[in-house]
Amino acid sequence: MSIRAGLVGLPNVGKSTLFNALTKSSVPAENYPFCTIDPHVAITNVPDERLGTLQKLYNSQKQIPATVSFVDIAGLVKGAASGEGLGNQFLTHIREVDLIIHVVRCFEDSNIIHTANEIDPLTDYEIICAELMLKDIESVTKRIEKVNHLLKSAKSKPAEFKELSAELIFLEAINKALNEGTIESVQTLVAQHSEIKTISLLSSKNFIIVANIAEHEAEQGGYEKNDYYQALIKRFGSDKVIPISAKLEYELSQLNEEEAAEMMGFMGIESSGLATIIQKTYKNLGLITFFTCGPREIHAWPFQARKTVRQAGGEIHSDLERGFICADVFNCADFFALGTEAKVKEKGKMKTEGQDYIVQDGDIINIKFNV
Repeated sequence: MSIRAGLVGLPNVGKSTLFNALTKSSVPAENYPFCTIDPHVAITNVPDERLGTLQKLYNSQKQIPATVSFVDIAGLVKGAASGEGLGNQFLTHIREVDLIIHVVRCFEDSNIIHTANEIDPLTDYEIICAELMLKDIESVTKRIEKVNHLLKSAKSKPAEFKELSAELIFLEAINKALNEGTIESVQTLVAQHSEIKTISLLSSKNFIIVANIAEHEAEQGGYEKNDYYQALIKRFGSDKVIPISAKLEYELSQLNEEEAAEMMGFMGIESSGLATIIQKTYKNLGLITFFTCGPREIHAWPFQARKTVRQAGGEIHSDLERGFICADVFNCADFFALGTEAKVKEKGKMKTEGQDYIVQDGDIINIKFNV
């Protein structure tokens, strides 16, 4: 499956610097708004230590990791929903991503201008959310008008009339929440009525927050004393907020693995902030990884949790889903512990599963099919 995460924020909060670090690319990161007009997209590998172990055990020629596409969306400003700062174009780019990564500035630096001349990450976040909600009001209003029109012609079609009526009630509740509530109330409503099919809402998209801290605060957990970071934690919780120095991560991304590890060790940093972003993206999108393995390649496949092995076959190739017969399945944790497929079979850890088997993270799958 294709995974797209969009970096969103006000101008000069460190989005392009972070994007450069994530992709080791060279997007402009100038000290003025809108230096990134078109969205830059780059594909980044999902770190997974299991790939190397599987490659050794299978003596495979290569490994193909799961990937995430990161989109650097140009800085939004207040009034974007009505077209300020090329806002409509940027909001369209947000619509195309699966996860929003809010990048907010949590450091002081008089040499880097801020659009509001004040560092306040919560206000920055609220400005972005307000623009998303304003754009959704426009979309929901248009959809309500259309549904009302469709209802008139669906009176003789009971099933269609019932479906449209349910959608209209839902849209009116959403419209009220957008006008009177918060983005959290909109997200709660959407989650509670996930069975109702309607337009996609910008304000209902899953999100994480990157707190862009000063370089020195990345050392030895120094960010814990950052009041801006603590305000974000109080509002959103630690699962949603990632403290990162975009400048430091970019510097680390320019080093080889050995040099980067040495620098991180010297600074008391246990793991890369970029790896954390990728892992949190995976987690917040409800993704797991399954593997297909053989002498030619080890392939990691990102996959939605709680879906079936037949649907997993469709991720590999449509023929595998269409002609699915059964699948031999075992987990890489058992494989690592036992060392060979023969011992996995001997211990009863390899099972032949039917189409309704729910794939687990780390499953190694071999699908049998007939088309």
